[in-house]
Amino acid sequence: MEKADIIESLTGVSGERKKSRLPAKLDFYQSATGLFLGLFMWAHMIFVSSILLGYNAMYDITKMFEGQFIFGEGKPILVSISVFIVFMIFITHAGLAMRKFPINYRQYKTFKTNMNLMEHDDTKMWFIQAYTGFAMFFLGSVHLYTIMTQADKIGPYASSDRVVSNWFWPLYILLLLAVEFHGAIGLYRLCVKWGWFDGDNPRETRKNLKKAKKVVTAIFLTLGALSLAAYIKIGISHRDKVGQRYVPTTSSISIQYNKTIKAV
Repeated sequence: MEKADIIESLTGVSGERKKSRLPAKLDFYQSATGLFLGLFMWAHMIFVSSILLGYNAMYDITKMFEGQFIFGEGKPILVSISVFIVFMIFITHAGLAMRKFPINYRQYKTFKTNMNLMEHDDTKMWFIQAYTGFAMFFLGSVHLYTIMTQADKIGPYASSDRVVSNWFWPLYILLLLAVEFHGAIGLYRLCVKWGWFDGDNPRETRKNLKKAKKVVTAIFLTLGALSLAAYIKIGISHRDKVGQRYVPTTSSISIQYNKTIKAV
């Protein structure tokens, strides 16, 4: 390690006697990866909840991500590649966020005491975000690794079998709670931190953002709970046929697409 790097790491000042820009850069990367993951979380929830529209809807969404509309058949490897990219961003974000976690009991106690004395809502939200982020590092990693390595086992029956017969439902309940609270708080704090919607009255904007955060959290928690309940219901009724894949009805977009391709 160069002498300048050692000095900067210890004092926060570069060799040119200037304040190091590294913390600001890491903060920016943390915000950027967090924004990506937050938006991805919302999109993912919408796609997963397609099961509420019927088996065919969920099947078609799955085949869309497998590139069936392009290649004429599903390519699960495309899903694996996409999940791998998300996984890397997820790990990067977690690593950057860990910089701000209390690293020992004394730091934790100091923060907890100051938080209780200040009674500051945003500080309490950060504390919740830290806890849920810690939980997500384990819960989310299991989910992402499973989907990445078993991308061919996604669908109305396959996904429901994983939830019920493979006993993923307890993990998904905890992951749903952690993701929704962590993501909503994170996106709220990004808006406040970077002043994206400050306008002429930042104080009023912050109040409105807090209300929006609560509404968004309630909507996505409800959507996630209903979707998980649907997968559990399907999984229970399909327990004696684990491994059987869903065959879409003739109304499926995928079947209509395949017929068009063959006709051409």
